[in-house]
Amino acid sequence: MAGEAYLDEWKAALSRATGALYLVMVECIAHAIRKGDLQEGERLPPQREMAARLGTNLSTVTRAIGEAQKRGLLDATVGRGTFVRINAGDGSWRQTGASVIDLTMNSPPLPRDPSLQAMIQGEIASIFRHQDVQSLMSYRVTGGTQQDRQLGINWLAPVLGRRRAGELLIVPGAQVALSAIMSSLVRPGEAIVTDYLTYPGMRSIAAQFGYVLLGVDHDEEGMNPEALEELCAQHRPRDLYCTPTLHNPTTATWSVARREAILGIARRYQVQIVEDDPYSLLLKAPPPTLAMLDPTRVIYVATLSKVLSPGLRTAYIVLPGAEMTRRITSGVRAICQAKAGLLDALVSRWIETGIAQQCLRSIREELTQRHHVLRQVMSDHFHDRSPSPHVWLPLPEWWTSADFVAFARRQGLALVPGSVFAVTGHAPPAVRIALGSAPDLSGLRDSLINLRSVLDYRPASGFSDIV
Repeated sequence: MAGEAYLDEWKAALSRATGALYLVMVECIAHAIRKGDLQEGERLPPQREMAARLGTNLSTVTRAIGEAQKRGLLDATVGRGTFVRINAGDGSWRQTGASVIDLTMNSPPLPRDPSLQAMIQGEIASIFRHQDVQSLMSYRVTGGTQQDRQLGINWLAPVLGRRRAGELLIVPGAQVALSAIMSSLVRPGEAIVTDYLTYPGMRSIAAQFGYVLLGVDHDEEGMNPEALEELCAQHRPRDLYCTPTLHNPTTATWSVARREAILGIARRYQVQIVEDDPYSLLLKAPPPTLAMLDPTRVIYVATLSKVLSPGLRTAYIVLPGAEMTRRITSGVRAICQAKAGLLDALVSRWIETGIAQQCLRSIREELTQRHHVLRQVMSDHFHDRSPSPHVWLPLPEWWTSADFVAFARRQGLALVPGSVFAVTGHAPPAVRIALGSAPDLSGLRDSLINLRSVLDYRPASGFSDIV
């Protein structure tokens, strides 16, 4: 608007206001955008100048600008100024104040069966009745007691076959497991091969310990053997980190032939494989793990966070041979010493009494139902990977993952951009959706309907003032 005459209207509105002045100013901004007095990409006057012309204090203007940003009306950057956001005039996409549904945390849904919930609560309360209190409250041996390890072996038998309790370590979560393994096997500056999109926790480990991550290209099935062999021939890495079943974030699952091909490459180049397998137990008929196909080549990691509950803080490391077991035990001891006895006792009790298996079946069924809702609402956007707790959503060409995530959040949806998983900094336009994070089936359905609307929305214009 010529001469910024809209500021005179804002000043009049502020002079009549009886409520919070910054909220009145936000409504003035929204009204000016709707009327066309403020155009997309238009720069507003500096905040001090606005405060002077409006006859109000700087803090009111600053607070109003901040609230307008939250509502998706403005963009403000230090050093550049404040601009009207592209598409801010489309009222159907502005923040309404509704709470955000968080579909970012990749955790299993809670069992819905009231009797199972009551059983879980009862077992938690009974731990001190079934265990020696002094033992529960004391330091534990690194890797767990022999009894706890044997129960861990029993739990993993469907995906590992027969293994010895002495080959298993119990640690407080997969992140601790992976940190202990990598810090024991890889020196700073050395390379670890992984998928070009990988678990963000592995990126954190590499940054913390100074490792170089080499990303292997994917095809529809997952890690590409030809690309892996090329990297191994060129860089001679010590270790390969992978998730062959329900890969995070893409949900790709290797066929048996692909597993054999990757194992063959690892043997030829003397690469130690670290198999991260958080999801296999969710499948009624999972493919054979790499650790089952070649127990001498593979260090196996499985967490309870994705199949039971992250609150249990329990993961298992299954190791190939006594020497490797001693080496990784030292790594675990250096990082965390041992797990809390109370949690070890609870997990073992659940496995021993069958509660863990009941919870697993309940979570598997709940995730199956959530995939059914997904197919009903968005069947044309996803490959069906039931009962994966997450799905990977490729975006239309007009979206980047960062823009889509920011836009979706203003509509009440929190998603994870593909860039979070990218090893090289180059990520496809896609987002990960954690189905288990929604509070219930109804909440998931509403979220997916909202997501579909956001996905189908196409911005009408770009930054026309930028050349």
